[in-house]
Amino acid sequence: MTTHDSERAADSTTGEAQFPSPAVIGRLALSGSGFVFDPVSGASFSVNASGLAVLRAIQAGAADMGAIVQSLGAEFEAAPAVLERDVMEFAGRLREAFR
Repeated sequence: MTTHDSERAADSTTGEAQFPSPAVIGRLALSGSGFVFDPVSGASFSVNASGLAVLRAIQAGAADMGAIVQSLGAEFEAAPAVLERDVMEFAGRLREAFR
């Protein structure tokens, strides 16, 4: 990931990941294998296990970085700083996918 990607993945004033709107994330159909389908646009893509966990956490109501990282920490053995970095990168990729 480049520095430019990192800047797009986070709000520079809060350090929070900037995901597509909750309405967009909420409408996504998620399969256990990581297949993601947007019934409104018809777009589909695949995510890895941690990406799937992030999307499920948001759909379940996780609204901030702390809640998402806590949810991921329950599933994956990684330092919170590593999880936060991965969430920031994933948020940037999702924003690109839903432009």
